[in-house]
Amino acid sequence: MQDNDVPNATLVAALRDPAAYPHPVGAVDLIETHISSVLLAGDYAYKVKKPVNLGFADFSTLERRRAFCEEEIRLNRRTAPSLYLDIVPITRSAEGGGLHLGGDGRAVEYAVRMRRFGVDARLDQVAKAGRLGAETIDRLAVAIATFHARCERAPECSAYGTAETVDGWAASTASQLRRLAAERPVPGRGARIEALVRWIETERTRHGASIGARRAGGFVRECHGDLHLANVAVVDGEPMPFDCIEFNPELRFIDVINDVAFTWMDLIDHRLDALAARFLNRYLEETGDYGGLPLLRFYAVYRALVRALVALIRRDQTDTAADQQREEQACTRYLEVAERLTQAQPALVAAVCGVSGSGKTTVARELVEHLGAVCIRSDIERKRRAGLAATARTDAAVGAGLYKDSVTRATYQTLAEDAIAVVRAGFRAIVDATFQRRSDRQALAAAAAAHQARFALVLCEAPTPTLQARVAARSARGSDASDATLPVLAHQLAAFEPPDGEEAAHTLRLDTDTDAATFAVRCAAIATALYTGASA
Repeated sequence: MQDNDVPNATLVAALRDPAAYPHPVGAVDLIETHISSVLLAGDYAYKVKKPVNLGFADFSTLERRRAFCEEEIRLNRRTAPSLYLDIVPITRSAEGGGLHLGGDGRAVEYAVRMRRFGVDARLDQVAKAGRLGAETIDRLAVAIATFHARCERAPECSAYGTAETVDGWAASTASQLRRLAAERPVPGRGARIEALVRWIETERTRHGASIGARRAGGFVRECHGDLHLANVAVVDGEPMPFDCIEFNPELRFIDVINDVAFTWMDLIDHRLDALAARFLNRYLEETGDYGGLPLLRFYAVYRALVRALVALIRRDQTDTAADQQREEQACTRYLEVAERLTQAQPALVAAVCGVSGSGKTTVARELVEHLGAVCIRSDIERKRRAGLAATARTDAAVGAGLYKDSVTRATYQTLAEDAIAVVRAGFRAIVDATFQRRSDRQALAAAAAAHQARFALVLCEAPTPTLQARVAARSARGSDASDATLPVLAHQLAAFEPPDGEEAAHTLRLDTDTDAATFAVRCAAIATALYTGASA
């Protein structure tokens, strides 16, 4: 039954009383969103859905709110099973007494009960405190990639993830954003919104066939749907996505690259561009989904507009001028982020090459973060083509198995195709491979030229004793995608065809046999040269 006599504000006020809880509670803290109220009480957090109908979310009846509480538990246990506990009725005694969590009285509302964690465990707060680092980002990317691999594919009979559905949500967001922005006009904001909406419409039309092909290929799945940093918490040392979209399956059954785009965009909004690039690359390394890149900017701009809309919805739900001004500023910030994301990077393909142990993979990862680039690594793609995990050991002899000439040539062809896909998607491409044959380097340069992309060669070098020590140590660890051993290194040193003539004149050489500080400076210099197009 629905109790129309308990407005949300009254309910929340009653639940801020520690006596309303069946367990020890000190002060009760409150977090408000545009669709929920979260009460932090003792060891638990209780999430109550507001009785609103915003179009995209309809919580207008008690029955709907209870059903969505059940969905919230089911869906979020996929990524955060230790956080989501159960559903608790909020009751009132027959005598018309106060409200309580649990109890035998009549249920007037329902709450999702969660294990409580500190607000400072959320990644948005970790980022604001300057504590969000590479290891956490890598773990998050792997966690999301693993989650996406398990997610249910969209039913074939559904309209989830079709171009028409995507277009409908983009149009709805644009309409609501225009309306709410017009209610309190800000000079120039209307024109900015219109320009972004036109960009979205143009990109949706341009990529309509790709959206359909992605759905047919199984990339539309029952994802999280709301993967910004505030919906990820570090729990027991691991980044754990929570609070996925339960209220509308169309916003949950989406292209996996749409899910990724939200996290990528939010990292950029937090001015963590290097970590955004690292996150994207780690996800792509895990999944090999380079085919999703052409849609990444489209979805990221759409996500930024959604966040701008949410800011204006929150503005209209707050009472104080300071809170309203804060949400207006958030709207403006998201529009600025969206404008940034419409800009493609200059077309660049950079081959980072060298024998095993030369540090090329470390250099490539540094360049990714400096340039916001996307890297394709031969060691990973070679094994992906064979259906092997990146760290699977093959123990193949030089020139045999995965390393026979025909497989190597096919791998380099894949690297070139992926690099061009990266460039066409508006990102700089870095290819991490030995490139010991001059012909392979020339083939990649020709492919870049055919697509009007600048080509650069970065040659990583170190003395032979250093190379041998690195290869031996890496082989002993057994945790890297490289299968190189000391015999493999010896073969590469004998067979490597160094750049000469015109190629040598345009090669950026990097001595990696140095301390960490000097190495970082040298990588930054290489990144600057690649960014500006300067020669070695």
